[in-house]
Amino acid sequence: MNKNETSSQPHHISPGKVILVIVLLVVVVGAIAVAGYLPMKAREEAAAAAAKEEKVTLPRVGAVLVKRAAQDSEVVLPGTISALAEASVFARASGYVKKRYVDIGDRVKSGQLMAEIEAPELDQQVAQARAAVSQAQQQLGQAKASLLQAQSQRDLAKITAARYNNLVTKGAVARQDADTQDAAFKTAEALVAAQEANVSAAGENVRQSEANLQRIISLQDFKSVRAPFAGIVTVRNIEVGSLISANGGGQGMTSNSAGSGSATGNEMYRVAQVGTVRILENVPQTNAPGIHVGMPSEITVTEFPGRKFPGKVARTSNSLDPASRTMLVEVHVNNADGKLLPGMYAEVRFRSHRDNPPFLIPGDSVIAANAGPQVAILQEPDTAGDNGNPETRGAKKVHLVPVQLGRDFGTQTEVIAGLQGTEMVVMNPSDDVREGALVRAEVTAGRGGGSDKGDKSAAPAQKGAAK
Repeated sequence: MNKNETSSQPHHISPGKVILVIVLLVVVVGAIAVAGYLPMKAREEAAAAAAKEEKVTLPRVGAVLVKRAAQDSEVVLPGTISALAEASVFARASGYVKKRYVDIGDRVKSGQLMAEIEAPELDQQVAQARAAVSQAQQQLGQAKASLLQAQSQRDLAKITAARYNNLVTKGAVARQDADTQDAAFKTAEALVAAQEANVSAAGENVRQSEANLQRIISLQDFKSVRAPFAGIVTVRNIEVGSLISANGGGQGMTSNSAGSGSATGNEMYRVAQVGTVRILENVPQTNAPGIHVGMPSEITVTEFPGRKFPGKVARTSNSLDPASRTMLVEVHVNNADGKLLPGMYAEVRFRSHRDNPPFLIPGDSVIAANAGPQVAILQEPDTAGDNGNPETRGAKKVHLVPVQLGRDFGTQTEVIAGLQGTEMVVMNPSDDVREGALVRAEVTAGRGGGSDKGDKSAAPAQKGAAK
């Protein structure tokens, strides 16, 4: 038999091998089925257990212990720096600016000459008033001379009447002549009284003319414009040759331009005292009781980072504005180096000590209710959980408490009334947190208490202030 005959014969597989292959396939398929079924069963069992646990487990809430705020309270309020005193210098004499001696930025002393006004009409009024005084004095002299003449005539009439009365008793003259002399005497007396009244009127006329003269002379002195107090010139609205009117427009100007060529609004200069500046603040009602005269403060401005300017409360209104519930406070700041400029935005920091500081709770723990703000506190349930249902063992009961809030710092809120200080407050309460509900608490430390360095707060910015 050759090779071709041998290769053409059929190949026979033994039954044992077939059975072995089938067994191996069954084992592989079974292993694959078991490997897929067991994780699925485990997942189903875990899901069922989680569903059962969710069904019987109490809701979990975050809670924090209530703590008092620090006794040292700090409030930061915005404000605008202004000069301690500022005055607009107006003209009292009409005319033209003859000469000016100061400009913006110049420092002036009290009573220093700032400008001169040329007023020829006023000079003529002074001369006319002097002539009126002289004329009144001459009229007074004439009235006095007439009075002396009348007094002499009265004295002569008195003597003549006495002589005639004496002659009548002796029968030397008729009674008619004596009566005529008596009438002449009375007429002379009346003339003296009239002349005395003329003298008095002439004297009043002299005093009136002299008063008018002094008034015009005083107006003439206003040709020299002087500084009302020591300070710095912040506005100049005149130039040499500018027309000045004593009965000009309204008070002050809004423009700070120098050399405008005319004194619109009749304001010539503006002088400010900047050696000490002031800031008017509207302090909220919650901080008002801690503010008092002489209380120190700190002023900061963004233009000088890191520098704190010491200030002091100079005065307070001692009353609250019913509209804003704020108290007006005036703070004085020493500005000897001139760094603080009027009109600058600044922040004023007040530090005060509180004998009974309020409580602090997380800001998200406040519940807005129709009856007012509330917080959810945790209490022990009525029955001991260890003796009851094991699922409620260690649970806490929710109790809603109405509170009175103070300042809101965002992450924290002050509670003025409603808490005792030993409560555990629920943070960010959900719908499950309701009156009498049982929950499990996860206590978080550090969110309810105040800082050891004091209660630092920044009040909202207030317009007009300044407030």
